[in-house]
Amino acid sequence: MVDADAAPVVEFRRVSKTFGSFRAVRDISFEIRKGEFFSLLGPSGCGKTTTLRLLAGFESPDEDGGEVRLHGDVVNKKRPYERRLAMVFQNYALFPHLTVERNIAFGLEMRGASKSEMPDRVVAAMSMVRLDAKTFGRRLPAQLSGGQRQRVALARALVLEPSILLLDEPLGAIDLKLRKEMQLELKQLNEQLGTTFVYVTHDQEEALTMSDRIAVMDNARVAQLGSPAEIYENPRTRFVAKFIGESNFVEATVSDRTEGGWRAVTAHGEHLIVPDHKTIAAGRAVCIAVRPEWLDIVRPDAVPAGENALTGAVRDVLYMGETLHVLVALPGDRSMTVALRNEGQFLRPIPWRRGDEVAVAWMPVDCQVLEEE
Repeated sequence: MVDADAAPVVEFRRVSKTFGSFRAVRDISFEIRKGEFFSLLGPSGCGKTTTLRLLAGFESPDEDGGEVRLHGDVVNKKRPYERRLAMVFQNYALFPHLTVERNIAFGLEMRGASKSEMPDRVVAAMSMVRLDAKTFGRRLPAQLSGGQRQRVALARALVLEPSILLLDEPLGAIDLKLRKEMQLELKQLNEQLGTTFVYVTHDQEEALTMSDRIAVMDNARVAQLGSPAEIYENPRTRFVAKFIGESNFVEATVSDRTEGGWRAVTAHGEHLIVPDHKTIAAGRAVCIAVRPEWLDIVRPDAVPAGENALTGAVRDVLYMGETLHVLVALPGDRSMTVALRNEGQFLRPIPWRRGDEVAVAWMPVDCQVLEEE
């Protein structure tokens, strides 16, 4: 259970890191709480792995690049082994010539743990990650599957009983089914052990599934920080709305206030109602995002009262299994994607076909008003 009132165990205070002329991390600040599953999410090159390495001690901030704090202490100059963290690397970094048992015990040996306690601690760590010690303990890494190697790397970190566990895209090399299973197992371990997990990923589904909070990174900065629901349902910028899930974007100009929001007009003369937002004022341009699953398709003459609607023609229907994505072409070379629940295309098929004239409709409250990036 995360205690929101407790002192943070990790703090980044205006931290920057430069490699030559390249700014990898730019003036980032955030806190991580004890027991939290905290994810750094973003595309390649956004700065998330550098941020993790700054926390681990493999990199140091610039001389005037702020402070990294652990349990309240500044650790900018401390070496990795002085920080008492554990890390699971993307490539697992197992020693190929050591057995599973020896790989897991390696960190204990380096920290001078008692030889008498090592076997029990190794068995306990293997049990945490659901590896049977009798079956796998004497095997070499080359004799394991990718998923088993991933579990060994995780056990090697957990055996150290760290208060903070760092994970750098640890599920990237395993297949989809096992990856989904491991996502749930990692979250269960986080809750069971009370260990703070700091997880780096470019996979939005991983971050949404496991995290208590997510820092979405873009261009070396934190673009938005919040819970999965906050980031998905209230993205701050176009980048966040586009990177987390799918979104439709509509550009308009605000005209005047109305009950419950503002009137806005698109360049094609379509009238919308958008909710109030700190960035909105009469005469200003506004960009809104609407998730495909929050939209509906109706006949142009059957738009529910009080809803926004844009009319167009069905361009295509994509079968996605659980959902059907209906692509609607709008005037001005625009389009919107509507996600409809698949209720069975043999017994209850959707009525829309390519070329049908339709209206894409949604509630004004479902408009996500975006800020400039």
